Amino acid sequence: MSELTYPEVGATRRGPLPAGYHHLRHTFRMPPGSFLVAAEAVLSWRLHRAAGVRMRTDALRAAPGVRVTPGLGLGPLRVWGPCEVVWVAEGDREAGFGYGTLPGHPERGEEAFLVRCDDDGRVSFELTAFSRPDRWFMTAAGPAGRAVQHGYARWLAHTLRRLCR
Repeated sequence: MSELTYPEVGATRRGPLPAGYHHLRHTFRMPPGSFLVAAEAVLSWRLHRAAGVRMRTDALRAAPGVRVTPGLGLGPLRVWGPCEVVWVAEGDREAGFGYGTLPGHPERGEEAFLVRCDDDGRVSFELTAFSRPDRWFMTAAGPAGRAVQHGYARWLAHTLRRLCR
């Protein structure tokens, strides 16, 4: 993991989120009884692909050390962001992963995608991230870039709800 571009590895899992970064935390309600479907969609990259994200990966599922490069955008405007999975949860009540940025990613930081099922059977999808720009175009995007991140979180939640129906 020496290539990761930030020192606070695993902070999306164990918290708190580190200072000096933009923080993103969203929790979305999922359909009742959808935990297993949602968990599989997250761990198998199906969620991201269904949301229109191109995923280059060296494994079929998230696992520590797996390299994955999501691509957002269209054609020559697609931006690729190399990452490495730094933690995975796969249990009866929570499942998901966190990945951290590698050299070449437009930002520095970590993002996590976690599905939880509480004691009452309510299912939620949590997206947590901390990041800061690492490329000029992300710095230039300023608040608009952060707005895109929040919109992307909502789009993933919408897509996951659709996959769980």
